[in-house]
Amino acid sequence: MKTSNRRLALASLAGIVATLSLGLAAPFAHAQAWPTKQVIKIVSPYAPGGTTDVLARLLAQRLQEKLGQNVIVENRAGAGGNLGTDIVAKAAPDGHTLLLAASGPIVISPSLYQKLPYQPLKDFTYISPLAGAPFVVVVNANSGLNTLKDVIAKGKEGKLSFASAGSGTPQHIIGEMFNIQAGTKIQHIPYKGSGPAMNDLMGGQVPLAFENPIVAMPHVKSGRLKVLAVTGATRSANLPDVPTVAELGLTGFEARPWYGLLGPANMPADVTNKLNAAVEEFLASPAIKQRLDSLGSEPMYMPAAQFKTFVASELEKWTKVVKTSGATVD
Repeated sequence: MKTSNRRLALASLAGIVATLSLGLAAPFAHAQAWPTKQVIKIVSPYAPGGTTDVLARLLAQRLQEKLGQNVIVENRAGAGGNLGTDIVAKAAPDGHTLLLAASGPIVISPSLYQKLPYQPLKDFTYISPLAGAPFVVVVNANSGLNTLKDVIAKGKEGKLSFASAGSGTPQHIIGEMFNIQAGTKIQHIPYKGSGPAMNDLMGGQVPLAFENPIVAMPHVKSGRLKVLAVTGATRSANLPDVPTVAELGLTGFEARPWYGLLGPANMPADVTNKLNAAVEEFLASPAIKQRLDSLGSEPMYMPAAQFKTFVASELEKWTKVVKTSGATVD
């Protein structure tokens, strides 16, 4: 009788172990299954050649090496980055369609466009930021504006304008935030891209811009422009001798457009975590750090949950700027 009971107990224990093994194996098998398709696609919502596109291609190459999987970049430009962003929002959440996001379509567009087809906090899985790019305040070298105090003084008189890459771009909205915090009335002059804006800035048709350093600094080095400040919370590692706007009197001023890796909402947590770890490894590479430096950007990594919290705070911040300034999309 005792032997029979012992056999029953052992059989029961074996069943429990088998059940537990199956329960543990299922998520493990799921984690190992991704990627299951032949191609992983990273959507860049801008035309080839810009910072977003370069980052997408660098990351695609590194993921392809790490996963042993084809990873391609698909440029889907249009509507200021909103078109490609929306394509990913509506893709299957299986980890095979990703977005190399710029901050504009995620945290600025929602308050500028009345009929934006996606909701930034509901329609995406936040994997990790990749890089941040504090902008520079630059002026025409012959403008007579030698300090940020000069800009503020003339801006309060309503006798100043600033160029941007277009209505609703970070260059525009950063300028509006400056107006709000400095109490200035600097007129916004939108252009169709940074190139035309820089041409008129150097030509003297407009005296001031808030621009990406990768665009502006070559002209500063040539002597045609002067850099007065950087817009980050701290000095840029690329421009350590240039003070921040906050240092020069506008306490708390911070504007740092960023780039990050996103997927459609409801991606499996194991896939998100695997991609987050790949991004962390990617950003730790000295070669990648050097390439980011050449783009005027700095590495920017966060765990996935922290990234989404950061985006929520950015969305709140820029929504207030847009509403307070009355900025619109022409």
